[in-house]
Formats: sequence, structure tokens, C-alpha cells
Amino acid sequence: MRKSLLVGAAMAGIFLASAPNASAAVACVGPVCWHSHERYEYPPDANVTVHPDDWRWGKDEHYSWREHEGRGYWKGDRWTEW
Repeated sequence: MRKSLLVGAAMAGIFLASAPNASAAVACVGPVCWHSHERYEYPPDANVTVHPDDWRWGKDEHYSWREHEGRGYWKGDRWTEW
């Protein structure tokens, strides 16, 4: 029984160590933010600021969520894919 528990614990450790890390992020252009499923390197002229996935704006800050599927960024009211 003890050997089975040790083997199970070792297998769980190996599984957790090999699992890919979540790389989600919050990306913003000015006051408009969206969730990104990947941490992309955006073009410098896109002016995208990338925050950790658990980032929240402050009480006195005014941001808005504008979600969109796919790889890209907001440029004014238009989603720009790249």
C-alpha cells in the first residue's frame, strides 16, 4: 500500500512538472482591454500593454473590456489581425 502511494505521488509530480504553464494575459491599448489566450509580442506601433492574467485596474481608473477571438489588437474601434 505504501509503495503504491509513493508511486502515485511520484507520477503526479512528474505530470505537474510536465504540464504546460498557462500563458494567458490581459492586453490593453489605452483604456480598452481584452483577454489573450497567449502572451504575444505585439508590434511596437500597436501600443499594446500586456499585463498578467490576474491584473485588475484600480478603483479610480477607467478601462473597458472589449473581447475578441483570434490574434490581434484593437486599433480604435477596429480589431486588427496579424
